[in-house]
Amino acid sequence: MDYEIMMNNNLKIGMEAPDFNAISTTGEISLSSYKGKWVVFFSHPGDFTPVCTTEIIGFAKADTYFKKINTELIAISVNPGFEYFDSEFLKKTCDDLGVPFFEEKYDISKIVFEDRQEQNPCSLCANLRRGILNTVAKREHCSKIALGHNLDDVLETFLMNLLFAGSISTFSPVSYMDRSGITLIRPLIYASEKETKRYIKKNGKQIMPKVCPMDGHSTREYVKNLIVTLSIKNPHVKANIMGAIKRNNIDGWKDTTQRKQSS
Repeated sequence: MDYEIMMNNNLKIGMEAPDFNAISTTGEISLSSYKGKWVVFFSHPGDFTPVCTTEIIGFAKADTYFKKINTELIAISVNPGFEYFDSEFLKKTCDDLGVPFFEEKYDISKIVFEDRQEQNPCSLCANLRRGILNTVAKREHCSKIALGHNLDDVLETFLMNLLFAGSISTFSPVSYMDRSGITLIRPLIYASEKETKRYIKKNGKQIMPKVCPMDGHSTREYVKNLIVTLSIKNPHVKANIMGAIKRNNIDGWKDTTQRKQSS
């Protein structure tokens, strides 16, 4: 990606992604060689959570089905330039699963922390990574992108918007982007972080340690800890928040229980 485009914050959905070659676990890969095919992109945060590992494993198990519908599975990692970002771990994980992996290196860390010196670095970092992902997906004619947000992400985003933006909102399980024609799906929306960690431990999986400089110091971390504190006095806090999301006509969410009772 051209540095000046990223530096000037001109990275937009629909822009043509740059072609590149990379050494993957199955040999050298060129992004342009996938043109005209369905491609599944993995997008993960800079701190790489347990969800990222389970996503790759889950999709890899469905590889036979994907081939039947002319869909190829590849894993693309956006390396934001954080110190100790372990690309070799990601390569080995994909190699063990037989999933082609190649890495996209963008100096997002320098842009966010040095050049722009953002007061809210998480927002710009996420926007840059999202722009890269959507642009590449658009160019490769992808109709859907699967993201790894879990149940805890939904609840935390709801409280963050309520407390810090005065907005009653959170992201939807399914979102259609008009400008790009791409649909975002979040298949792990009802899986909690605790359940994911339990799966990792039960199946002896390894995860990449968090390397984001903001880890433990972000607004999301503050809200996460707030929910934990509230849950000590009321163990139903998470269920109550989810109930509020479904009952308040938030875009993409429906109170299915209420609809069944009324019918």
